[in-house]
This record gives sequence, C-alpha cells and structure tokens, in this order.
Amino acid sequence: MQVDSEHITDDELIVMTEEIRPFADAMKDPPTEFELITALAMKHFEHKKCDVVVLEVGMGGELDSTNVIDTPDAAVITTIGYDHIKELGPSISDIAMAKAGIIKGGDVVIYGGDREVEDVFETVCEKRGARLYRADFSRVKRQELTLDAVTFEFEPYGDIVLPLAGAYQPKNAALAITVLELLRENGYIISDSDIINGIAFVRWPGRFEVLGQNPIFILDGAHNPQAMEVTADSLRRHFGERKIVFIIGVMADKDVDTMISYIEPLAGAFFAVKPSFPRAMDAKTLAERLSRCDAPSFAYEDLHEGVDEAIKRAGKDGIVCALGSLYFSGDVRAAWEHAKREAG
Repeated sequence: MQVDSEHITDDELIVMTEEIRPFADAMKDPPTEFELITALAMKHFEHKKCDVVVLEVGMGGELDSTNVIDTPDAAVITTIGYDHIKELGPSISDIAMAKAGIIKGGDVVIYGGDREVEDVFETVCEKRGARLYRADFSRVKRQELTLDAVTFEFEPYGDIVLPLAGAYQPKNAALAITVLELLRENGYIISDSDIINGIAFVRWPGRFEVLGQNPIFILDGAHNPQAMEVTADSLRRHFGERKIVFIIGVMADKDVDTMISYIEPLAGAFFAVKPSFPRAMDAKTLAERLSRCDAPSFAYEDLHEGVDEAIKRAGKDGIVCALGSLYFSGDVRAAWEHAKREAG
C-alpha cells in the first residue's frame, strides 16, 4: 500500500487496523488475511483522499476481494497463464472467465495474443456492455537491451527508456500506455511527456531486477510456467548460452517440473531453498526434483546460507538468478546485501 510512492507507515497501519477490527471480529465467517489487507488498503486510500487508485487484484477475478469496487475507469487484464488452477479452473478458458469477473461494464484493456482467451473477454464484454481494447504491439519498434534499461521506439512517442531489464517489458509498457491513452480520451489530463517521463521512472522490485554485479545477481519473482518461460528468454537475450547459478524457491502447489524445464538448459547449478511461507516446498524435496536435471543441485534449509554458497559457486565473473516465488524476494535481497557487506 503506497500513496505517491510512499509506503504506509507502521503507525498508519495500526490506526487502520484498529478501525476495521470491530467489523472483522463481528463476522461469523472470519475474513482471510488478504480480505483484511484489502479493507486496510481501502481505508488508507480514503484517509489519504486519493484521486486515483491503481488496485491490483490478488488471485484475480470475480471472487477476488478487491472486486467489491464499482465499475473502474479502466479494467486492465494482463497476460493469462496457468496459475491458481485449483481455484480458477483447469483450462485457460476457465482461468480467463474467472479473470473476466472484474469486467463490470465501462472500458476494458487486455494484453491480447491468445485467441481462446480473447474469445472469453469478447463474450463477457458484450454481455456486460463493456468496451474492449487491445494493446497494439506493432507500435513497438526497435529495442535495445542492457542490464540497466530497455530502450525502444513506440509510435508516436519516439524513443522510450524503461529502466527495467526484462526483454518482455516493452509489451508491458505498451499495455500501460494503451490504458493511459484511453484515460486521456476519457478526460484525464495526461500529456505525451507525462507518459514518457512516467515510464522513465518506473521501478518493479523483484521482476528481473539486477541487484548487483561481480557476480551479476538477478532477482525474479517468476512463479508459474509462463513467467519462467519469458524469464528464460530474457536470460538468453542478455547472456546467450552462458551458464547460470539458479537459486530456486517455490510453492508446493506449482507445476514445478514444467517451470524447471524452461531454465534447465541454462543451468550451471541449482540451489534449492524454502521460502518463508506455509505453502512453500521443502528445500530437500525441491532438490530431489532438480536432481533429474544435468546440472548439480544442492538443498539449503537456511536461505542466507544458500545465497552465500550460490554466490561463491558463480564467482565474480558469473551470473546468479534467484527465482520461483515472490514470497522469498525480500529474504533473498537481505541475504544478498549481507553477502556483499561480508565481502567488503
């Protein structure tokens, strides 16, 4: 929860919690943690008198607690992948239908690119009287990749510098720009320079984030097969076929084998760790799954120790990539910072 890039403070969180506590305590069906967090966020945004709120869903869709809002100025649906299939359904159409639950009418902007998924959104939009828009990726022209930024040409704005390293980020930016253009058409005052400058200041912690050099250390929250595939593509785009030391931590309910298959050809070694979360897969269990790969695998119950050993394995000229879960990104970051301090 943040307003104008300022995270909610501990004191503010205490105040909001005390405000909603009586209502939560009175409920016969106790609210989940995410439902409580959603309520806290709503109260925080109300107290801060926010003019605009960008509200990200949790699992996404009709049954998500964030979906209590009225029709938004824009309902934005990014790429659809096979995730949370136990809750959302086994097929890509089932998952798309669940995601389409946020469509209430008004304007809907989708990533596009999958005909089966688009058919679902078109049907729901027609039923609910919503206007459907797609990001036009043909507007993305030339691209230049470095570990500091992606520079690309986007019609009609010319060169845009996006300070993110993932090769897939220009398409994400195209979706965001499409939303901004639509909001501008609907009365928001947004200039071309606002769009260009806004993108130039984007931060996305934990998504192909380069924490440091010597060795190159990348932190990525890829936690499903689709995300793992595009992360593997970005690694190839940046490093070719250089071998990478992977630190892996996953939730036990994920399609681990498919996830691993995308990065196995790039692996010089695997270091299995366990994220600090109840659903996390045990490090030894994960290492056993990884042992089927050609690259050696190691299990570390202590995440800090696993990060230290992975850095040593890579050496100063190597590459380390930590991925598999968003839940362990904070712990990995702390472990990397500690290792760099110890190294002087």
